[in-house]
Amino acid sequence: MDLVGACRAFVSVSERGSFTVGAAAARMSQSVASRRVAALEERFGEQLFERTSRRAVLTPFGREMLPVARQLVQAADVLLHEAEAAKRKPWRLAVPAICSTAGLARLVAEARGHGITLDLRVAAPAQRLELIHAQQVRAALLAVPADEATWSVPLGLAGVQDPGVRRVYLDTLRVGRAAPGPARRIWIQPEDDVPHIRDPLTRLRDAVGLRPAQLVAATDLTAAAAEVLCTRDLLLCSPAQAAELALKWRPIGEITLGRGFALAAAADGNPQPIEGRLGGAIARCLGAHTRADTEEGTKA
Repeated sequence: MDLVGACRAFVSVSERGSFTVGAAAARMSQSVASRRVAALEERFGEQLFERTSRRAVLTPFGREMLPVARQLVQAADVLLHEAEAAKRKPWRLAVPAICSTAGLARLVAEARGHGITLDLRVAAPAQRLELIHAQQVRAALLAVPADEATWSVPLGLAGVQDPGVRRVYLDTLRVGRAAPGPARRIWIQPEDDVPHIRDPLTRLRDAVGLRPAQLVAATDLTAAAAEVLCTRDLLLCSPAQAAELALKWRPIGEITLGRGFALAAAADGNPQPIEGRLGGAIARCLGAHTRADTEEGTKA
């Protein structure tokens, strides 16, 4: 039995003294109201109304039950109102700065289609972690190693000139002391200035004999891209970023690098509702493969 629905019919009929009028006020048919009140009476084992051809009059038992039934209906209405308000409450989500404006707009639009309002905060990896710890956002897309990632983005090197090879090996950037001109540099943008990307690349730099200054952490992507566009330097980036900047992208020959992202919720929150509904939209915004895509590719 729908206890709240039955109590709603009971209260509405009692307030109006009529099954016909009371049912209409409760937005249900007279037959539905009658069945619900009858089910309530059967559950209680007592009559709530003395029915006449024109009016429904409360019995003494009905008068005793009415205040409690009214409280139950009011509590149910408050619960429903709070549930609707909670669904409309924006999900403040921290996202990487690598996402394009168009990508973020599509993510917000798709979220609305799922009844979710997103309030985005664009931030660097360390800042996203701080925001989640300080509970200034409800969730954040954190930068994580590949084996912990839900979404992954391949990284390679991009430059103005076509390298004429399928992969770029860092040892080809090594220069002798007497070599003319400055050594070619690799620029790391802020999103990739994290240990699981920066440290392997640094170890490779040292292993192949590049100079320390040939690996540079940029303060922002714009500055790094500008250096690459006017020199023979290379940018560590995704294929999508290279295409946006009209650069020629190739994977790194010696190692495989990639950005990994995982959704984390603040405090004891649960990111699963967002991930379940918007996982595909987040992947498209990041220009990423999902973990399922990666596993499927490995099987193939």
